[in-house]
Amino acid sequence: MTRLGIVFGGRSGEHVVSLMSAASVISAVDAGKYETVYIGITRRGEWKLFSGAVSEIESGEWEKTASPLDVGGLKDMIDFAFPVLHGPYGEDGRIQGLFEMLDIPYAGCGVLASALAMDKLAAKEIFAFQGLPVCKYTAVTEEEFRDGGEAAAHRIERELGGKYPLFVKPANMGSSVGISKVKDNAGLISAIKAAGEYDRRIVVEEAIDGRELETGVLGNSRAEAAVVGEITPSAEFYDYNAKYFDGGKSKICVPADIPAGISGRIRELAVEAYEALGCEGFARVDFFLENGSGKIYLNEINSIPGFTKFSMFPLLWQASGLTYPGLLERIVDLGYERYNSKDHR
Repeated sequence: MTRLGIVFGGRSGEHVVSLMSAASVISAVDAGKYETVYIGITRRGEWKLFSGAVSEIESGEWEKTASPLDVGGLKDMIDFAFPVLHGPYGEDGRIQGLFEMLDIPYAGCGVLASALAMDKLAAKEIFAFQGLPVCKYTAVTEEEFRDGGEAAAHRIERELGGKYPLFVKPANMGSSVGISKVKDNAGLISAIKAAGEYDRRIVVEEAIDGRELETGVLGNSRAEAAVVGEITPSAEFYDYNAKYFDGGKSKICVPADIPAGISGRIRELAVEAYEALGCEGFARVDFFLENGSGKIYLNEINSIPGFTKFSMFPLLWQASGLTYPGLLERIVDLGYERYNSKDHR
């Protein structure tokens, strides 16, 4: 039986979301095929082995009884690593690099694709170069706003056509952490300073008045996309609270009520974006469908999307005919496929 190491927690601002996702994954894993090993990382970066109830992972109580873990001995404890770590230190290529160094097969994207998908600015640059449809955007650093930032704010307004609203995002965060929607110059300056608490590199982009659509992608050399789903946020946009803590008030429609031609095009673009970044294993790809024009905009790729009971990724694949346990098994199989193909090159 494969010893499946579920790695959760982590040092990022998405620590709590990771605990929720991990508890969901553990509950869905086929116990007849996998022996699950619970590996937690505290907010301080301490690795610990936990053997208690799954409910204690979600509540955060797991740390009280977990024992210290020597990362160097990880290969002797597990056969396969399944990181359920959102945000920096888990979704950005760093832990993937560790698994590569320890020679442990793992789920999801590799080092480079993880780093690119996590970095919204780098990803947009690649998408634009590949001719994929992205909205107008520009970049700024936190340092430009330490002494007020009025000049930089005017530069941003000029580059984006002087139109509001705008979205301000840390280049390296997920789950909408640190993101603000701003409607004027004062809000822009304030939002950039807030985003600077998470990353010195910041993306500012035009707000698209449209519908939020998503699809999931699975595969290595041959990727396929799931059905397209739609999110109607409970807040002004699908922010951190709307995603995980609104009690399900944000509405998820799977499949989305859109014409077949638009759905098909979104799925095609999702695979193109996935391949542009060199993704492997699995990812969720997010889009906007602009009201009025019907234009599709590629927003971003999430290399370790949420796996909570409210999360879109597993729902998309369930609607595509793949059960939650089947989805996890497919992800593990893809991880082994990549690992074995590398060894035979």
